Amino acid sequence: MTTQADDHPIEVVLVTGMSGAGRTTVANVLEDLDWYVVDNLPPQMMRTLVELVARADGAVPKIAIVTDSKGRAKYTELEDTISDFLDQGLSLRILYLDAADEVLVRRFESTRRPHPLQGEGTLLEGIEAEREALESLKHRADIIIDTSDLNVHQLGAEVRKRFSADDAPPLRLTVMSFGFKYGLPKDADNVADVRFLPNPYWIPHLRGHNGLDSDVADYVLGQNGAEEFIERYTATLDTIAQGYLREGRGYALIGIGCTGGKHRSVAISERIAKGLAARTGIPVTVRHRDLGRE
Repeated sequence: MTTQADDHPIEVVLVTGMSGAGRTTVANVLEDLDWYVVDNLPPQMMRTLVELVARADGAVPKIAIVTDSKGRAKYTELEDTISDFLDQGLSLRILYLDAADEVLVRRFESTRRPHPLQGEGTLLEGIEAEREALESLKHRADIIIDTSDLNVHQLGAEVRKRFSADDAPPLRLTVMSFGFKYGLPKDADNVADVRFLPNPYWIPHLRGHNGLDSDVADYVLGQNGAEEFIERYTATLDTIAQGYLREGRGYALIGIGCTGGKHRSVAISERIAKGLAARTGIPVTVRHRDLGRE
């Protein structure tokens, strides 16, 4: 079985562990990190998946396979597959998610779903049966994360820390100018109103220009309070961005609005984006939603 080409190595992470310990959260985070995630794949199909990916010439370099609990026989088969992969020299890591029994009981009770190995027994008996079936697989794990005291955001941050590429930004920020007359951006996380500044629209020789033009930008940024607002608001956004990072947010949109989204908001957005990127080191994109509207 060929699992990788010399010039296109395949990286595989196997996500397993106790039901209720957070496999779905981990799968979502890995998908956000550009891993190709396959959930609930039978062990006998894993070889086929890896072989197909190997033929894709590097199109899918990272695969995350999430396994659920279907009994001891399945995990015996899974361990055989893992051994085959390792014998082939595949870059394989096993991520095992665990949690205390009492925590798993509370999580299943909150969802009102039975444990997959519960059968006619109690919820705790199902958890104990799964823990016994997974014991040898846990010993083979490369990474073990106990999620007993982690919420979904903390678990996501832990996974990002371990699986993000070194050059992958943990947070992407977009600063968007807009016009209040056309409505607020529906997906904005934070909105600022710069209509407190004089409107270049009422200056005849500036009316036909926009905030990307130096004459308009100079006029807007030269007004009393403009530089002070930019400095203080950028500092506030820095604090907010650090909070987003701690909470594992992957994307945030900051809206800067004026009346028509053509002059003041455009000039201010450009300055704030540059200052925010310099201050935080986080990639910042600028968009001008209403520029060009009549």
